[in-house]
Formats: sequence, C-alpha cells, structure tokens
Amino acid sequence: MIGYLQGRLLKREEEKILLLVGGVGYEILLPASVMASIAHCETGEELSFSIYYHQTERQPKPTLIGFHTEEEKEFFQLFISVEDIGPMKAVKAMGLPIEEIAAAIEGSDLKSLMKLPGIGKRTAQKIIATLEGKTARFALEGPSPTGTPAPPQVAFVDQVIDVLTHQLGHKSSDAKILVAEAMARNSSIKGPEELLDEVYRKSL
Repeated sequence: MIGYLQGRLLKREEEKILLLVGGVGYEILLPASVMASIAHCETGEELSFSIYYHQTERQPKPTLIGFHTEEEKEFFQLFISVEDIGPMKAVKAMGLPIEEIAAAIEGSDLKSLMKLPGIGKRTAQKIIATLEGKTARFALEGPSPTGTPAPPQVAFVDQVIDVLTHQLGHKSSDAKILVAEAMARNSSIKGPEELLDEVYRKSL
C-alpha cells in the first residue's frame, strides 16, 4: 500500500496532479485546499504528499488522495467516517484548511459547514453529530473562521478542553476561547492544573 510519495510535478488538472516518482507517473487527487497551496508550483518542481490509498470491492481501481501532512490525512479519515461522505465527496468538500473545518465542527457552526462544496444542511448536521468533540486538536492548529484566537498547541491543552467540555459543561467552542485567553494572559503555564486555575481565576 502506498502511504507517501515524493517526486516531480508533471501535470496539474482541476482536482488532480500527475507526479513522477522513480520513472512512474502517479495520479493523485488533491482536496481543494491542498491544490490551492501548490498553485504557485511549476512543472518539474519537487513535491511530496502523505497518501490516503482507497480501494474497495465496488471500486477496485486504486485511488490516491494526497495531503501535505499526516494531520490532514488523519482529519480526512475522520471526515469520511460520517454517513454519506465517501472519499470522493470529501475531496470536493474540503475546500478550507482543516483547522477551519474543525473549528466549525467544534463550534456547531452549521452555516460555515454548509459553505463547503456539496454539503447541505442535513449533511452538516451529520458531520457535527458524528465528529463534535473528536476534532478539537485539529482546530487548535490555526485560527478559527470567525477570527477567535485558538489555543496554542501545547500537550495538556486538549486535556483541559476535554475537562471543560465533558466534565464542567462548557460548549467546545467556549472552552477553546477560555483556554486561549488564559494562555494569552499567562504564557508561563506549565500544566493542566495551572491552566484550569487561570481559566477560572478570570471567570470568578
């Protein structure tokens, strides 16, 4: 199974590229956000991708889907776990960076999800129902689509957000804001207990 490819760009089309690797040309489908990020690349330029390899009995012809990072591929695999979203639909739908999609999921933001290509209200509701609480770590990798500050990617941040959400009753989007504000006030925080203290020091 193919999990990673590095080679030279031979051809670029609307949704896929042809990558020359060791004398063999591989067709690789790219989500719109990934394709947009290589818009400046010239033919012959060296590129590399983490690969999601898709092949089933109903679709015996292998399909390669490329991502810049393993994190993008992991998010994609979560995304296609939603009912009615297969790999091909997900490739078309992922027109925004994964941190923005994840922030919309964690914030139960139907309107933002419905802006994704091919995603209607019912599918957006399924995405939130299936994935809310599972994508917070991806949302932390960049700013939210509303401009809300995202917490820094520190090892204990996910743990604190989980406590705030599942034990203390905060909405996931509110928990991320509380954590981001706490870390901005006190960048010397070294552990989850200190972070929780800082969150509630401000709210008291």
